[in-house]
Amino acid sequence: MEEQIKKALIEKVNPILGEHSGGAVMTKFEDGVVTVRLTGACSGCPSAQMTTEEIVKEILMEEVAEVKDVKLDTSVSDDLIEMARKLMRGER
Repeated sequence: MEEQIKKALIEKVNPILGEHSGGAVMTKFEDGVVTVRLTGACSGCPSAQMTTEEIVKEILMEEVAEVKDVKLDTSVSDDLIEMARKLMRGER
C-alpha cells in the first residue's frame, strides 16, 4: 500500500507540483490517513494547505482506494534543520 502511495506521489502529484518547483513526500500512513510533507517551493507556500487538500488528497484518494484522508506535515524537515545548524556554526 505504501508503495502505491509513493508511486502516485511520484508519477501523478509531483509532476503537477514540479511546475511550481515543488513536490510531495509521504511521511506517514496510518489508519487510511496519509501524511505528506511538501518540498521545494511548495514547502513554504502560503497555499500549502489548499494544495494538499485540492491536489494531493484528490489524486491519492483516486489512485489508492485505501486512502481515506490526507494531512499536511508541517514539521521542519531534517534537511532544513541540518542547514540551520551549519549556518549557526558559520559553515556554508
